[in-house]
Amino acid sequence: MELSLTEELARWIEQVDYAQLPTEVVERTKVSILDWLGNVLAGSTTPPARMIHQLIQGQGGIPQVTVLGGALGDEPGRWLRTSVLWAVLANGGSSHVVELDDVHKGAILHPGTVVIPAAVAVAEHLGLPGRRLIEAVVVGFDVCIRIGEAVTPSHYRFFHTTGTAGTFGAAAAVGKLLGLGVGPLVDALGNAGTQAAGLWEFIEDGAMSKHLHAGKAGMNGAMAALLAQKGFTGARRILEGDRGFFRAMAAEYDPSRVIRDLGSNYKILENCFKIHSSCRHTHNAIDLVIDLVTENDIEPEEIEAIEVGTYLVALDITDQPDPQTVYAAKFSLQFCVALAAVKKRASRKDFNETSLWDPVIRGVMSKIRVAVDPECEAVYPNKWAARVVLRTRSGARYTGRTDYPRGDFENPVMTEELVAKFRDLAAEHVSEARLERWVDQILRLEKMSNVRELWAN
Repeated sequence: MELSLTEELARWIEQVDYAQLPTEVVERTKVSILDWLGNVLAGSTTPPARMIHQLIQGQGGIPQVTVLGGALGDEPGRWLRTSVLWAVLANGGSSHVVELDDVHKGAILHPGTVVIPAAVAVAEHLGLPGRRLIEAVVVGFDVCIRIGEAVTPSHYRFFHTTGTAGTFGAAAAVGKLLGLGVGPLVDALGNAGTQAAGLWEFIEDGAMSKHLHAGKAGMNGAMAALLAQKGFTGARRILEGDRGFFRAMAAEYDPSRVIRDLGSNYKILENCFKIHSSCRHTHNAIDLVIDLVTENDIEPEEIEAIEVGTYLVALDITDQPDPQTVYAAKFSLQFCVALAAVKKRASRKDFNETSLWDPVIRGVMSKIRVAVDPECEAVYPNKWAARVVLRTRSGARYTGRTDYPRGDFENPVMTEELVAKFRDLAAEHVSEARLERWVDQILRLEKMSNVRELWAN
């Protein structure tokens, strides 16, 4: 009997074997885990993360695994320990706060912030080797990215794909770690899909719900797989069914993208890393403006006007000319461009109350105009393009165009730069010795016999 789409995906998940993974896939996976760890540590002491930690402490939980970072101390021995599911919620939410986590363009989602916390928590709980963790992360990325691509871009109009498609990725990763067969994996995907959620309305208020999307997607996906292990059944055709994920949550979709080149084209290789601490849809313009003002030695007071042309989705998310909070500023194309023009960078330390109300930055913001550029719109989502025209008071005109922000796999940053990024994100939260130990351990993760060694004292 012919397999359904969901069953075919489950069969592939079961068959993936670390020994058959290409070296470049393994190396990219390890760097992705390191990048995620930096993000979760940096986010762990922010107000949204603290609230989640307080919730967990109030609810209780068997001390199975580690909640990374937080307010309890600066070393693992003092960190909160709780149940697997609560830890996934906390670590997933924390890793999505500072807006420096990874992103996949075609699927428009942040796979690492959902898949990795779920996989890390279960691998720690079961005491599994590093190779099993790598295997699970590869599987999780592939599953959520492929499902995200199948419903992009229409799904993204209302749904935050990290919260929706990401749930499937977490279920796949945990199901792989649990050693589930095809039947239980289908159940896991079915129960993941029925919990997939995350609405973009939070963007209107700069609300904290975005962090909840990541944490809850990982938690729900992990729960779906853990229940499937016990025989808890899920919809057999959750993706393609008449009342399944595709038909319910996308005006247009392409199911063939789920299994196209499955097993030969590993989606983690297409993943992109963030350099600027803001919404990824702002990075193309940030790159261009930094280049223009740096190369031509342009000071803020010399700027007469800046025109930014990009694709419609970018404007739907980031056309916010007057952000009122630091978090909202990360989703304001006008603020991010002005910050880049004034500071010549857009690091996480530049997004603060001082910058938010800086009269120089606000002055440049008033000179920025944004619009849809037909050429950029035509190539989206395969290319997240932007065009910038900068005019000075002296009459000079400077232009730039990019299809690939820095950190895209077509415009990559080197492993050394990502290690430096990790050090910057983690330095305030652990000792230098601990930090360097993690760099060494994670970049040699395939040699680790038990993932628990990562958090050992």
